[in-house]
Amino acid sequence: MTSAAAAGSPVDGLLATLSIVLSLLVAAWALVATLRHRAPDRAQFAGLLALELALLGLAVLALIALGGGERPGEPGAFFGYLVTLVCLPPLAWVLARMEPTRWGSAIVCAVCLVTPVVVVRLQQTWEVLGG
Repeated sequence: MTSAAAAGSPVDGLLATLSIVLSLLVAAWALVATLRHRAPDRAQFAGLLALELALLGLAVLALIALGGGERPGEPGAFFGYLVTLVCLPPLAWVLARMEPTRWGSAIVCAVCLVTPVVVVRLQQTWEVLGG
């Protein structure tokens, strides 16, 4: 795989950027709720749902690319990050529902701050052969 092929990776682009921005917006909303001593609200849960849909779209793009013969530079790490990525919003949802206090909002905030890091690591594990 050349660096030109890695630059066109399926986990890089508009959907990845949308996932990162959406995750940071939900994190900011949850941080405000935490600082105001508020439990997770419908807006946070709607944000988690939208984030999950974007991340599932990213996962589908990656799987389509894999089906088309493209390969990540570090397959083991790539699949680990991919599975982790699609599990983060549901995990935040469940834990926030279990903790209907400001700490539930803090959980949503923390998970939404971790998500962009996992997206970037997913991109890096795909492109490792190109670098």
